[in-house]
Amino acid sequence: MPEQPSVILPPHSVLDAFGVRGIPEPLTGGQGRSVRVGGAVLKPAEGTDGESEWAASLLERLPRGAGFRVPRPLRSASGAGVVDGWTAAEFMEGRSGPGGRWPEVVSAGRAFHAALRDQPRPDFLDRRTHPWAVADRVAWGEREADVVAELAEPFERLLSLCRPVEAAEQLVHGDLTGNVLSAPGRDPVVIDFSPYWRPPLYAEAVIIADGLLWYEPGPALLTGGGGDPRWPQMLIRALIFRLVALSGLVDPSWSAGEEEAARFLAVTEVVERGPDEGWAHL
Repeated sequence: MPEQPSVILPPHSVLDAFGVRGIPEPLTGGQGRSVRVGGAVLKPAEGTDGESEWAASLLERLPRGAGFRVPRPLRSASGAGVVDGWTAAEFMEGRSGPGGRWPEVVSAGRAFHAALRDQPRPDFLDRRTHPWAVADRVAWGEREADVVAELAEPFERLLSLCRPVEAAEQLVHGDLTGNVLSAPGRDPVVIDFSPYWRPPLYAEAVIIADGLLWYEPGPALLTGGGGDPRWPQMLIRALIFRLVALSGLVDPSWSAGEEEAARFLAVTEVVERGPDEGWAHL
């Protein structure tokens, strides 16, 4: 993967505005831009104008005790959720990374999406141009894109497998795999909300696609979707999403490389064979 940029620390004026005290400590995971300061986590505001304020307001309204938890957004004394380009939320303990917790990650995602079911579609989704937004549109046939040479073969093969699929869309978290924290005896914590307007089954397929690509496959990854016949098409789209996003992150000093190409080719072959035969070759 491309090297992550150095962590930028929030200025003291931002810490004062959010009323937090402590020495900033960079956190691992995600895009490497989050910083812990005492009992708070600060990170640069993301997305288009108003997206971070929208997310803070939404997360504040979500029900408690619904099978998941979310960090409480912090606001400045004036009530702002963004101060000089920074957001803040309470720090919540939990073990990151899916490890062998795939059923827990999927379950937390389902609970989170149930809570989001009646939320309206935010307008800013149409204005996003980052690699993940582009990849999401490509995965759903809403635009075309070129990919780096190393990933061209699995990309074309995955595109050839796409068939029309109908499913109700709603607000979903499109990057749950590494963003569900395990807390023994308590509901899991969902962090780093990445909003998309897609079927919840597709967001679940992204979790499984990540597992097949970048984690040691296990029994929990061999099936998904609760027997829904649309599952294979969701998984194909999830793989296209990850492939195109990865290609969009490539810069002139880095290429996808043989290892990443091999990952996508292997999983593509699994999907082409189907679950009954394909999993044996993973």
